[in-house]
Amino acid sequence: MKLSVNVCNIRLSNPTILASGILGTTKALLKRVAESGAGAVTIKSVSTEPREGHKNPTVITFDAGMLNAVGYSNPGVVAAAKEFASLQDVGVPVIASVIGTQKEDFVRVVAGLSGSEFSAIEIPLSCPHTPGFGLLAGQGTPQATFDITSAVRKATELPIFVKLSPNIPEICAVAKAAEDAGANAITAVNSMGPGMIINIEAQKPILSFKVGGVTGDALRPIAIRCVYDLYKAVKIPVIGVGGISTGRHAIEMIMAGASAVGIGTGVYYRGIEVFKRVCEEMTLWMEENGFDDVNKIRGVAHD
Repeated sequence: MKLSVNVCNIRLSNPTILASGILGTTKALLKRVAESGAGAVTIKSVSTEPREGHKNPTVITFDAGMLNAVGYSNPGVVAAAKEFASLQDVGVPVIASVIGTQKEDFVRVVAGLSGSEFSAIEIPLSCPHTPGFGLLAGQGTPQATFDITSAVRKATELPIFVKLSPNIPEICAVAKAAEDAGANAITAVNSMGPGMIINIEAQKPILSFKVGGVTGDALRPIAIRCVYDLYKAVKIPVIGVGGISTGRHAIEMIMAGASAVGIGTGVYYRGIEVFKRVCEEMTLWMEENGFDDVNKIRGVAHD
């Protein structure tokens, strides 16, 4: 069974990618995830200056997924550049996640990481629980997306993955704006919301920030629909993210049109071995259903 895929001329031994925000804080953790079967890994999002993020509790599970409000905690671009200066021994392609409140912030972080050996740059243009970050594009304006993507395009020759929110009513129009501005792929989707869970005994929201982004099973049907629509709307690859924790979930996302799949919350539910398990489950499904190449599955739900 062939599981290798090519995304923007980046070869992945299998289509699973560690999503940003999960275990991507150090090079050692990235290497551990790669050894656990991931085809590529994404670092935790980096901003120009260090951020403490929100106070605990920042994550809570519920019967249909997870709610998180971490707040983009990170050491800042200077420290990140040192941590990720050499990436060859990670063993798989490493994607840098870059955040900012204005287009100039994205450019500064990209420039600050330019000495590292990243394979691509991902720019999340939305966040349901951190005011200001990706705010302009998060409101769903194609022009803001075009402006930020264009600025990053001028700052790097690396492939650019633009990560979009499922909350955007016209997600295809925003994706087209990113494509026109020079994006090489669309990552769909970020967490949705914000949502809230209240502790009825304490009589207050559980998360310290009160609201958070919804991920996991509750997000997956929305993410599948977004990928399905984007596959028809843009010519560049789509990386499907949202609620993937099994091989069947990954197959479903690829059938919708994804070239690769990001796994985040799935690490919580199935452990760091989730990448290897998803690939094993995909292989078994392919054997049982007459597919010898995962690339032959892409977009078949559109036939």
